[in-house]
Amino acid sequence: MERTWRWFGKKDKITLAMLRQIGVEGIVTALHDVPLGEVWTREKIRDLREYIESYGMRWSVVESLPVTETIKYGGPDRDEQIAVYKESLRNLAAEGIHCICYNFMPVLDWARTDLAHKNPNGASNLYFNYAEFAYFDIYILKREGAREEWANFDSEQLKVNGEKSATTQPKRDILAECDELAKTMTPEKDHELVENIVIKTQGFVSGNFHEGDEAPVQKFREFLDLYKGIDKARLRENMKYFLEAIMPVCDECDMNMCVHPDDPPIEILGLPRIVRTADDIRWFLNAVPNRHNGLTFCAGSLSAGAYNNVVEMAREFAPRTHFVHLRSCHIFPNGDFTEASHLGGRADLIELCRIFEKENPRLPMRVDHGMTFTDEPGGIMDESSHGHNAGYTLLGRMFALGQVQGILATVDRELGIAYKQPGFFD
Repeated sequence: MERTWRWFGKKDKITLAMLRQIGVEGIVTALHDVPLGEVWTREKIRDLREYIESYGMRWSVVESLPVTETIKYGGPDRDEQIAVYKESLRNLAAEGIHCICYNFMPVLDWARTDLAHKNPNGASNLYFNYAEFAYFDIYILKREGAREEWANFDSEQLKVNGEKSATTQPKRDILAECDELAKTMTPEKDHELVENIVIKTQGFVSGNFHEGDEAPVQKFREFLDLYKGIDKARLRENMKYFLEAIMPVCDECDMNMCVHPDDPPIEILGLPRIVRTADDIRWFLNAVPNRHNGLTFCAGSLSAGAYNNVVEMAREFAPRTHFVHLRSCHIFPNGDFTEASHLGGRADLIELCRIFEKENPRLPMRVDHGMTFTDEPGGIMDESSHGHNAGYTLLGRMFALGQVQGILATVDRELGIAYKQPGFFD
């Protein structure tokens, strides 16, 4: 697969010169300075493309050209925003960029409760704790109906396949855990949880929230209000409407659209989630059966769902996969999950590499959500000193890329595919 890296533009302190040295071939990026809902002009696209190419790499994938909320919930200016989207697609294609990773998740792009959860080796990873998320929902957000939803939450869905009927694992009472947690929370801890869920995992992408936002919780509530009355069926209809509207442009420009799975792949905050299981993926691929309508196979997001068999899903959906995120999650006995080693966890990246290399050895792939090491300057919360965003460390991702490059070299030898490390003589 083509070895790519998510890079956040010219202000990213992880430079293109550094990336070229560690074997990166393609760059995954976006025009982060263009406000949501505005056209990406050819001039801006060309400037960034030429800058990337001056370092001997190519702009492989756009991640992402954001789908605005009005398209997702079907607002009155939906068609206007779709027209803007189509113009941006044409401009990207005119500059030689033909792959778009996007998501159709309402409000949140992804969610974690702890950005520096300690691993046994002393490094840290991103982590999702259901009780902490329920606390955010009930006690901080104060969402109407949240307490009742968490009281009825089916914790059985959090148990990994094969353990679901185990009598040794009692049913988890997330609401009780949440209420117990509330006794120890402080304003400082509340602020940190808001930062982790709303700002630090969202503010560095072209999304709804940004560093320095005033009253982010109130802003969050206002976005949730947009989805009142929007259920799973309606959100599916809106996704199909969007895809059918842009497919003629995708055919015209040979543009691959690849949706990112929901992260985490569960229903949260009363919002519908429509790309979280194999059945969901089958639905949107069949609803718009155009080869340009495809999937970003994010092994990490999918492996966070205990009910997902990631290897089987890769075999089934490889022909419609246009982009791969190689990472893996570990699910704890209570259902909480964390990012795992790229050689461990539930995703089985070794077998995924076999599957996708057989399907298309030039499929763009990026490692994702690396560890934060103790000696990485500044630590996870001091982003100003080293420039990494949550989950996007230099050393952690470089370590992961080394692991994955070793996997790919071995798999390519098995398959009789010539493996070449960029920047070397053989």
